[in-house]
Amino acid sequence: MTAWEIHGSQFTNCSCAYGCPCQFNALPTKGYCQGLTFARIDTGHFGSTRLDGLNLGLAIAWPGAVHEGRGAMQPVVDERGDAGQREAMLSIITGKETDPMATFFAIYTATCDTIHPPIATRIVIDLDIDARFASYEALGVVAGRGSPILNPITQEEYRGGIKLPNGSEFGECEVGRGWSESVGNVPIKVDDSHAHWSELHLNQHGRIH
Repeated sequence: MTAWEIHGSQFTNCSCAYGCPCQFNALPTKGYCQGLTFARIDTGHFGSTRLDGLNLGLAIAWPGAVHEGRGAMQPVVDERGDAGQREAMLSIITGKETDPMATFFAIYTATCDTIHPPIATRIVIDLDIDARFASYEALGVVAGRGSPILNPITQEEYRGGIKLPNGSEFGECEVGRGWSESVGNVPIKVDDSHAHWSELHLNQHGRIH
């Protein structure tokens, strides 16, 4: 198995209500799950291939809950990467060279019947975990943004999070709301729905605590 590791930050926006019941083994808010996850790799490698400074992401949709399967995934990789770097990012996104079900990428892949060929494009990500701010775009594929939840009476920012000590994606995250839209093989449009921000630190054996 190829040794790899990535460390950076990520933003996720899905179709569920704020808080996302899927994080607690409950059924999705609307009966189906659609989501977009994009990450900035600050430092990383796949074998001897460096991944520092590159971005990656995916659009993914299931007709029911994630664990019920039958999903479709569109991987997206940074066009700035060379052929080896793009292949490395795709391997991570699709759970290759990873212990079975060890990362959320591997779980997602296992629950998808369709993995579309990767799209290499310009990916721009601006995010701040503490501020619950995000703006991202994968040119020609997906664009979105995230912001804090607001108190409906005072309009003050509401701060909350999720703590999952044994989570495959994160140990803790900041929760907010997001708006995203993808086109192409996995079209998704979510408006004012669940979003979260977290540190992303994974290797072939799972999340690094």
